[in-house]
Amino acid sequence: MNIREQINAQLQSAAAGRTIADVRIGLGYTAVQLDNGQTGLAFTFHRDMPERCSLFPQALPLEGRSASDVLNFINSSKKIETAVGMATANALANTENDKLSGGDILDFIEIRPADRVGMVGMFGPLIGPIRKSAAELVIFEKESSPAEALQPASEITAQLPDCQVAVITATSIINHTMDHFLHAAANCREVVILGASTPLVPEVFKNTPVTCLSGVIVADPAAVLRIVSSAGGMQHFKGRVKKVNLPLR
Repeated sequence: MNIREQINAQLQSAAAGRTIADVRIGLGYTAVQLDNGQTGLAFTFHRDMPERCSLFPQALPLEGRSASDVLNFINSSKKIETAVGMATANALANTENDKLSGGDILDFIEIRPADRVGMVGMFGPLIGPIRKSAAELVIFEKESSPAEALQPASEITAQLPDCQVAVITATSIINHTMDHFLHAAANCREVVILGASTPLVPEVFKNTPVTCLSGVIVADPAAVLRIVSSAGGMQHFKGRVKKVNLPLR
């Protein structure tokens, strides 16, 4: 099974008996709230949406449907459906427990002076600290940019195996590239899955090179739903989500 299939399988028991209370598909993020108030987030690939008036192919409304059915969307070939399934997964999984720790992700991974760090997806706040700690930081993005010396995503297969540390955006689950990236990172000493889309489901990653999951718990669901509906993003979620880390070693 691929990563998306494993997330679905692992969380179906948690979804049993739960229903969907609210769904917001914003331009930045998608949010799903369950009937018990738990809320999850996932990135919306809005630039990849088809140019037509109705963008969601499933029958509406989603409210009132079983969480199990909507969780199944994670296996869709359509990114907008995958995002709704991913947000449902995070509503089910990303809740407080004693294995989670707050704080900066860089406090939970080891970056050595001789390390080459590969960053899949651009995490601006981490760039400066990583460059101070490592010998080299290579940033891979969908579109290359000379401003940050970005490498195109097509270079990941060739270059990530030469890195000791990999920081991979969780949005790669939604656009169906995570399994490919984890294969490329198989020999990395540290592999982090990072971002608001990260599912805190350690069982899914036990047979992968992943050493830490870094995601969020929605602390103020009502505010987050409003922000998502207004095309807001992480800068607007401050104080309304809690960043947490789950080391897997």
